Amino acid sequence: MNSVPREQYFTTQAAPATRRHAIVIGGGIVGTCCALYLQRSGFAVTLVDPAPPGDSTAKWSCGQMSVGEIIPLSKPGILLKVPGWLLDQEGPLALRPSALPGILPWFMRFLSCARQKKIADIATAMASLTSNVFADYASLLESIGDDALIGQRPIIEVFDSAKGIEHERPHIELRKSLGFDTQIIGRAEIDDLEPALKGRFSHGLLLPQWRFVSDTEGFLKALTNHFVANGGHRVQSAATRIEEHAGKATGVTLANGESLPAEHVVLAAGAASRRFFSQLDVSAPLEGVAGYQVLVSNPNVEFTHSVIYADGGFCFTPMTRGLQIGGTIEFAGRDARPNFRRAEIILAKAKKVLPELNTTKHEFGVGYRPFLPDTKPIIDRSKRLPNVLLALGHGQLGLTLGATTGRLIAELACGTTPRLDLAPFSAQRFG
Repeated sequence: MNSVPREQYFTTQAAPATRRHAIVIGGGIVGTCCALYLQRSGFAVTLVDPAPPGDSTAKWSCGQMSVGEIIPLSKPGILLKVPGWLLDQEGPLALRPSALPGILPWFMRFLSCARQKKIADIATAMASLTSNVFADYASLLESIGDDALIGQRPIIEVFDSAKGIEHERPHIELRKSLGFDTQIIGRAEIDDLEPALKGRFSHGLLLPQWRFVSDTEGFLKALTNHFVANGGHRVQSAATRIEEHAGKATGVTLANGESLPAEHVVLAAGAASRRFFSQLDVSAPLEGVAGYQVLVSNPNVEFTHSVIYADGGFCFTPMTRGLQIGGTIEFAGRDARPNFRRAEIILAKAKKVLPELNTTKHEFGVGYRPFLPDTKPIIDRSKRLPNVLLALGHGQLGLTLGATTGRLIAELACGTTPRLDLAPFSAQRFG
């Protein structure tokens, strides 16, 4: 294995020897927020990730702080849609036929979550997490001093007809009962809020509590830079093993054989966390679901909000680097190569909505969202190695839940009782 180049080992100052040392495996949004909250709690922290700062699943996302996205994907009637996912590889959600045998056990668990009672339970648990999102991010961002990192505009969702809103009405009511407002809007309101869509849609929803990040890559870089500026280490390398002795983790081994000691280890590597499950006796059915995005550098269309096109299965988000269009997802199977035909389909559909869209210069991207069948994350302590903390499986809500997860992990590391019931997010809930 190659050694870690000196320029890829980031630090600014040595931590006092008396401080407890924690290692976070995974430098995406969840891992970085865990590192920051551990740092704030007095730990000397090393963040380990093979990719450079900012190059993560969150970069290729819609950038939305989706605080009301508490309804699981496994909605009633989902079983009837599976044949369509297999047959229509151009739909907003596709299942590669070759992936079906390997993913079938995951799907059986997924379908078991489609009962109305189960949906309500999942939504209630997720609401307990998302209700703290902005307060938890504020604690991190206030010291960075950049108020523009999270925009202050709400999200808009548009539909081709009133039928789409009627289909969503039970979920609108469930969100409302859990504290998340949704406002039904018509053509006049849509045209006024988002002139780029003027005359195109007559039915929509305003999600007033949601926000979006206009530079997902820059957002993560800003958090990482703040972590390093305050004495954190970021090692650009893969972690290959968690070292252990006498029932506790003692550190992490890197790809080049180097060993880093620690009193606590946090596993927050998204779909890549699976490689450690056998050692930790974790049986969670975690799958990486491909989410495709297109970045149009000079779109010739100006958006002021992030807009979800529900019937198209994708969204438009104005980013500092261009207009990002994406959201379509694919169950492709483990280690499958990206199918960027999916991104081409998004671009073609976007052109139908916005014929004036200039697509001359564009870039395709994919992020593998770490999904569990009940679409809830794992935020827990390893039973086998109790000083290993688990922060994974956030699905499409990694950006949304990064700071809240970081705070909860720091509370576990400090031995304090978390300010939230973590039973719904147990790693043992799958047996």
